[in-house]
Amino acid sequence: MNTSTARRDLPGAPVQRSSSKPPLQAFFRIAALWQLSPEQQMKLLGLQAPSTFYNWRKSAPATLPRDTIERISYVLGIYKALQILIPDPRSADAWIKKPNRAPLFNGKSALARMLTGNVSDLYVVRQYLDAHRGGWS
Repeated sequence: MNTSTARRDLPGAPVQRSSSKPPLQAFFRIAALWQLSPEQQMKLLGLQAPSTFYNWRKSAPATLPRDTIERISYVLGIYKALQILIPDPRSADAWIKKPNRAPLFNGKSALARMLTGNVSDLYVVRQYLDAHRGGWS
């Protein structure tokens, strides 16, 4: 097996990709549009060490942990759903920080739910938006 394309499916194991640069670049662009602090970005990426975060900002690693790939995927899906649901890009980007009366958010913002640190909360926000869009796509 070619080790450059090998994947280990163990929880927390790195996922080998040809490049982790595109997903990280997309994440950082969305984080800028959402005006997220470095601490918020770290939480969404599931990072503990600021040094890892700043190293990733400078130069994407060859591999990303599977958990990070999943988190970035949810953030991209949330961004896409918001752009579809809310035609004005600025309003779409601002939505995540606005208080929300939906029972899922309990009067808090979607971002507050996303910042719990659990990947499942990213999934729940994504699922909520996809349900309002009329499905997965």
